[in-house]
Amino acid sequence: MKNDTNAGFGTRAIHAGQEPDPTTGAIMTPVYLTSTYVQAAPNQTKGYDYSRTCNPTRTALEQNLAALEGGTWGLAFASGMAAIHCVLNLLQSGDHVIAGNDLYGGTFRILRTLYAKFGIDTTFVDLTQPKQLDAALRPQTRLVLLETPTNPLLRCCDLAAIARRCKQAGVMTLADNTFATPWLQNPLALGCDLVVHSTTKYLGGHSDVVGGVLIGSDPELRPKLAHFQNSCGGTPGPMDCFLVLRGTKTLHVRMQRHCENALAIARWLETHPKVERVHYPWLKSHPNHAIAKKQMRAGGGMVSVELKATVAQAKKVASSMHLFALAESLGGVESLVDHPTSMTHASIPAEERRRAGLQDGLIRLSVGIEDRDDLIADLEQALAKVK
Repeated sequence: MKNDTNAGFGTRAIHAGQEPDPTTGAIMTPVYLTSTYVQAAPNQTKGYDYSRTCNPTRTALEQNLAALEGGTWGLAFASGMAAIHCVLNLLQSGDHVIAGNDLYGGTFRILRTLYAKFGIDTTFVDLTQPKQLDAALRPQTRLVLLETPTNPLLRCCDLAAIARRCKQAGVMTLADNTFATPWLQNPLALGCDLVVHSTTKYLGGHSDVVGGVLIGSDPELRPKLAHFQNSCGGTPGPMDCFLVLRGTKTLHVRMQRHCENALAIARWLETHPKVERVHYPWLKSHPNHAIAKKQMRAGGGMVSVELKATVAQAKKVASSMHLFALAESLGGVESLVDHPTSMTHASIPAEERRRAGLQDGLIRLSVGIEDRDDLIADLEQALAKVK
């Protein structure tokens, strides 16, 4: 029952991958703070030999997250970027990657500044436009890396259509599901090959841990990726795994509140005289609203806002909030505000940001689970700084 993939999401969130400790009966998964494990004889283990390779707390987390995404296996990492790095290690010199042109700056950076020097070419396109994907495909294309909703413009790609086209072309798809979480959408069920999360964000949910995970169902992919996971060593410690496991137990109830608050704030901002445009998938004004409604349960907890203001004024607004803390990252119970072009996306050259539609005056809100009236009042006083 506890690992039943047919169980409801909340049941899987709380129970999947976890059993009471057989020694003490402790209901929470123990934190196995050990680096090595005693063997009865050489290569006669109880499933564990060295904690870079595997750890019981990490095993519980990997099984839990795989169950939430509907996958058959998961691999946990020390960060979301370590997880993406692991997938990119499948590539060879001369291979080609297609990535969304509106994506996290760290993903852009690793493709452009690290893998490019190894002879791996990347084309950045608007993956909400199927024709751009078709035009970018080459015989050397091995991977399509996409986010949906994207960071920070919250564009929504048609996961099923992209997965179907990539399968026809023999190309692997990696979907970054960090913004949506498994509660809102499941890329594997829509045909994608792999899902990646920064578990730092909604899965952990309390701004107290950094981590990442890869989830899939292809039995041939797991040993290849597990080899890189072990060889490169970017694995999470047991306490990090424990903190994410604690977070997933409340993911479904937290996400419901995140989404309710974000929708209310997006609707309020859309009517504000000092707002030029609001990016939020559940608004009818969103260009990909129909796709979002087709593959997501709700609109998510992220809202991006273009102000009728100069860049300096937009920065002042972001710096003038009280409940929305000015900080990078997202997905915690507390609300955060970010100015992407000077913070999370500063590594993307200005001309490429603007070409993708990311304006210098845009601010990004990670809407927390506080009382929404208090959040709206905080936004109101900050927007009053725009003259």
